[in-house]
Amino acid sequence: MPIDTSYQDVWIVVPAFNEASVIADVVADLRTVFPHVVCVDDGSRDGTADAAYAAGAHVVRHPVNLGQGAAIQTGVEYARARPGAAVFVTFDADGQHRVKDVIRMIDRLASDDVNVVIGTRFGGAVTHTPPLKRVILRAAAIISPHSRSLGLTDAHNGLRVFDKVVADELNITMSGMAHAGEFIALAVENHWRVAEEPVEILYTDYSKSKGQPLVNGVNILFDGLLRGRMSR
Repeated sequence: MPIDTSYQDVWIVVPAFNEASVIADVVADLRTVFPHVVCVDDGSRDGTADAAYAAGAHVVRHPVNLGQGAAIQTGVEYARARPGAAVFVTFDADGQHRVKDVIRMIDRLASDDVNVVIGTRFGGAVTHTPPLKRVILRAAAIISPHSRSLGLTDAHNGLRVFDKVVADELNITMSGMAHAGEFIALAVENHWRVAEEPVEILYTDYSKSKGQPLVNGVNILFDGLLRGRMSR
């Protein structure tokens, strides 16, 4: 299928760590629509980088694992230096996100007076979020003063679309799950205009096996509480 040339100014940033079994399919799916995909191999110990490259992605490698926040920052820095880059997307490597949601979010970015569109699992999209994770994500949005000030319901959604103003000002310094909270804090500090768009997250057996949901959830809540104290 030929790539849609109407998205020549869009760059998809895919941070990846040990995703060799799925990354080629993720990149190939993206490239049916988007010509520019950059995969940041964050110190993988498998064939993630080679598989992403074979599927058509630009590949940047971290020699050691630095965390998802660092991988996103590296990918955005790479993409924003490309001629004509104007729209940037962060997209998970494990197959949880859908290309058609990205297209809709790009349209929203173009039609609304916003700098950032963030996906939400809680806006009407059919997403079968595990019950405990749903409670934790809801609580994280409530306890975060930055999320509350922006009216966000799902600040830890990894699917984001943003313009070059955001890309040029983005400076993520926190790794792991904490980078999502930092992104929202930067939005408030830099006065970026933010909107949410309902998206579907595909919780496959593979994606659920990749992490430790309870540990990650505790980290999300701890980060929110810490940021709440620091902002007072």
